[in-house]
Formats: sequence, structure tokens, C-alpha cells
Amino acid sequence: KSTLFQIASGLFAPDSGTVDLFGLNYRAHSAQILGKLGIVFQARSLDADISVRANLKFFGGLFGLFGQRLKERILTVSEMMDIVPLLDKPVRSLSGGNQRRAEIARALLPEPQILLLDEPTAGLDATSRRNLVTHIHEIVARTGLSVLWATHLLEEVEGADRIVLLIKGEVKAEGTPAALMQMAQATDLTEAYITLTAANAP
Repeated sequence: KSTLFQIASGLFAPDSGTVDLFGLNYRAHSAQILGKLGIVFQARSLDADISVRANLKFFGGLFGLFGQRLKERILTVSEMMDIVPLLDKPVRSLSGGNQRRAEIARALLPEPQILLLDEPTAGLDATSRRNLVTHIHEIVARTGLSVLWATHLLEEVEGADRIVLLIKGEVKAEGTPAALMQMAQATDLTEAYITLTAANAP
């Protein structure tokens, strides 16, 4: 899973084969592809000692956003992630859930077509996890943004359009949640997961 995200984000080159996104080959069009991606890795990337706004200004500059356009994008993504009242607070003072919201706001600054979220709820309590999942679904429904969400927590993918089950770097199953349950003759995703991964259990 981590390798998939590193390749999709251009950090790693594949050992073999090719990677195409948006109909473009990564080797020939990496800058164009990266300009359409928003990426949130599992490790935190914000500077904890400065405000959320200062972080967004810094990263906005890296994305080529300045002046009034940057101000507008900061306000837009802060409203999307419901963190406007937190903009002038140090990142360190925020709860884990709100820090994650700020991370996602950062990734949304350049108006990506695809948002990559690598276990975005890691370390969050159950309530914060559920709220974040719900919030992302609301943004997808409102904007049409595509999200690739990597997780080990099945409750986070119950509302997914499509699930890809990766085991040791191989695709073992893919389809809608209902299709995976039907494939495994299971009544819920947990049972389907257990059935579909049984052959790979230690």
C-alpha cells in the first residue's frame, strides 16, 4: 500500500512496467500529473510551531499560489475542512483530528482532481475517525473530487464506490462493497475481508 502511494505520488519509480495517470505517462509528464494530485501521507507534514494559516501560506507558495489567489484558496479549503476558526492557532495546539483536517486542507490548495489519503485517520479516536470519513464523503458529493483512501479499518470503506484489496503487493479482489461481500458469500465487509484474505493468513 505504501509503495503504491509512493509510486502514485512520484516518489518512487516502478521497477518495471509503466504508470499512467490522467492518460499521461509518469516518466514523460510527471510535473503535469503532480499538478493534479493532492497528497496526504501517514506522517505529518505541517510545521507544528506555526499557525495553520502560516502553514497554508507556505505550502500555497510551493504550489505556485500567491497574493489574492492564495488568500482565496486558503479560505476555500478551510471552509471545506471546517477549520476557519483554527487558522491562526499553532498546529501543535490542535487535536489530532483537526491537525488531520489541516493536512487535508493543505493538499486541497491546488484544486487537485485526485486526493491521495494514506491512512489519514491513523492515531485518531473513533469519533474523530468517523467525522473525518463523513466530511470527506460530503466534499466528494459536493465537488466530484476523486479520493484514493488507503486504510486497514473496514468501517472507513463501507461507503466507497470501489474497493481494491491489496495483499503483499497483489490485487486479490476489487469491486463495490456489495460485490466483494457477494464474492465472499459474506453478510458484511469484515466477514468478506476475512474470507478473501484467508489464504494469506500467517
